[in-house]
Amino acid sequence: QLVESGGGLVQAGGSLRLSCAASGRGFSTKTMAWFRQAPGKEREFVAAISWNDGRTWQADSVKGRFTISRDNGKNTLYLQMNSLLPEDSAVYYCNTAETVATVEGYGWRGLDAWGQGTLVTVSS
Repeated sequence: QLVESGGGLVQAGGSLRLSCAASGRGFSTKTMAWFRQAPGKEREFVAAISWNDGRTWQADSVKGRFTISRDNGKNTLYLQMNSLLPEDSAVYYCNTAETVATVEGYGWRGLDAWGQGTLVTVSS
């Protein structure tokens, strides 16, 4: 089970730190990712982190602003979001993840059941 928290209302330019608590075994051996879904839009990839060497990937739209990290001892995934923009407003979800082939090269998909997510609202 994955439980997201840390969302809220923030002004543009502000920061938030999201957390994802994972229950059960196996967290430390799984690539984890954050996704988000804005109203009327499809869920999209935000950032991912490998389970073993700390390698990270970010969507172009958040590079330089968002940082993904994890604490395997606490079974927790984090997303530090800085310089937030109104277009970052969405429900944010965490999940185990893997890459998938796309016409553009590759993308990401979540593997487990989706949690309730945490709502981030950025006001202009």
